Amino acid sequence: QVQLVESGGGLVQAGDSLRLSCAASGRTFSSYAMAWFRQAPGKGREFVAAISWGGGSTDYVDSVEGRFTISRVNAKNTVYLQMNSLKPEDTAVYYCASRYGPRRFDERYYAYWGQGTQVTVSS
Repeated sequence: QVQLVESGGGLVQAGDSLRLSCAASGRTFSSYAMAWFRQAPGKGREFVAAISWGGGSTDYVDSVEGRFTISRVNAKNTVYLQMNSLKPEDTAVYYCASRYGPRRFDERYYAYWGQGTQVTVSS
């Protein structure tokens, strides 16, 4: 069983930066691929970024490529999402997710989810 707790969301202006954190429980964190998803009001949940268990491979949705960076520190059981040059369209609830095995883009592959953290970007 893995428990995930996100933090770091907030209200910022367009162009600002935020760093989200996701703290995971469990001793086998390093065996899990981690990902960030987001859900904007009235929309479905969208893949944002994923990172392999060792941190050597990452993927991003096109809309955040070059602005967001996913990283992890296995010794701290924590994954991060550094978000720069934020835009109003980045406004959403951001969720951390994990799965045992390779990273995937499809949320259906992720067994464990955090409660979400709100990010609001004003224009």
